[in-house]
Amino acid sequence: MSPELLLTQALNGLAFAMLLFLVAAGLTLIFGLMDVLNLAHGSFFMLGAYLGLTFVRTLGSFWLALVLVPPLVALLGLLVERFLLRRLYGRPGHLDHVLLTLGLLFILADMVHWQWGAAIQSLHPPPGLDGTTLILGSSFPVYRLFVIGFGLVLALALWLLLDRTRWGAVIRAGVHDRQMVQNLGINIDAVYSGAFAFGCGLAALSGVVGAPIVGLYLGLDADVLILALIVIVIGGLGSFAGSFLGSLLVGQADTFGRALLPEFSMFLSFGVMALVLLFRPGGLLGRVRL
Repeated sequence: MSPELLLTQALNGLAFAMLLFLVAAGLTLIFGLMDVLNLAHGSFFMLGAYLGLTFVRTLGSFWLALVLVPPLVALLGLLVERFLLRRLYGRPGHLDHVLLTLGLLFILADMVHWQWGAAIQSLHPPPGLDGTTLILGSSFPVYRLFVIGFGLVLALALWLLLDRTRWGAVIRAGVHDRQMVQNLGINIDAVYSGAFAFGCGLAALSGVVGAPIVGLYLGLDADVLILALIVIVIGGLGSFAGSFLGSLLVGQADTFGRALLPEFSMFLSFGVMALVLLFRPGGLLGRVRL
């Protein structure tokens, strides 16, 4: 592989890693705080992508879709948490959460099929980001460079939010001792609702940003969910920083796998996970503070 092609694939992998990070960050936040394994998380990504397509076609603006879609999906997540998940808190194990969110995955997939059909669709990058630029003599899409920058800026913003704000402090405290947070007079149920809605909004944001890259098709939810789960297992369950590192590894493994060994691309992602768990059974960073 030539140096130009190597750099191009590395940048493609970095762009894909940023999309995976936005999905995995929300999943990590929900699991780390609420101990809920949300198997419908990929559905919120897919729903964000399809809603973004509709908003772009209706309003004619990608940027309006980017602003409007995440709050709408976050509202849906808020309703799911308030009227469905909240009834399951306190039950032992994760089976009830898994069954509920798995059912939601199928329901949302059928809703997308009913509303948008089964045909593969595409969302074009916004004007100004739809061209290419030369990198070491090779043409590379400008939009993918935007996705890399957008993902890195948002990763920094999320870290500041979770590490430098009162809301982040409450979340970190709730991860370690829910009862203590309640004894301090903080409404932990409201914190849970906000965290779940925020995580769903992140998934939708990633769906809008990622639609011009990954396309829109039925089954997108499962594909994204599988990779996001691999990411959080590699990084360590409940670790925000770990999800970032895991995204980088999986993004590169998936991209180079599709370029060099397309029939084994998914195997490579699982192979990276197996290799990490062989030496670090708890993931790269284990369960650390968000």
